[in-house]
Amino acid sequence: MSPFRWSFRSQFLLGFVACAALLGYALYVQFQLQIQPCPFCIFQRIAFAALGLVFLVGGLHSPRGAGARRWWSLLAFIAAAVGMGYAGRHSWVQLYPPEMPNCGPGLNFMVESQSWLGAARQVLMANGDCSAIDWKFLGLSMPMWCLLWFIGLALWALYAGFKRRQTHLFRR
Repeated sequence: MSPFRWSFRSQFLLGFVACAALLGYALYVQFQLQIQPCPFCIFQRIAFAALGLVFLVGGLHSPRGAGARRWWSLLAFIAAAVGMGYAGRHSWVQLYPPEMPNCGPGLNFMVESQSWLGAARQVLMANGDCSAIDWKFLGLSMPMWCLLWFIGLALWALYAGFKRRQTHLFRR
């Protein structure tokens, strides 16, 4: 049966599995292929984790009402939109690298010294060496693939939440 005909619960749990698989692959790349993540990569992982958490909780909750399903869908879309922002900016930095790349301090140091908002602002200014392309598949770098995944999962969440579902008068 097509996943487009599955229940809201199944569709959201499939979104969770996709996010878990993507995070698992990111850890494989880091620890097995020895490619260290930059601050942009860390924020994209956080966005995938948040999106996966929304998919998991929404799938386990599995609301019957269309309004509640739409709220879960919008929460997932917001998490995906944040990830799209980070992945899009990271892709842009890789396509148009700064003249003098500088790795800068680690994410832990930035958070301790500036707070999360200050660290996010510093990462978006692209002070680190996020322009290095260490991995490619089919001509696209990892942040470009992440951007495609965020877009796909956002559309999947919207489809799952806003799809008209048949209600049966008599339950068997």
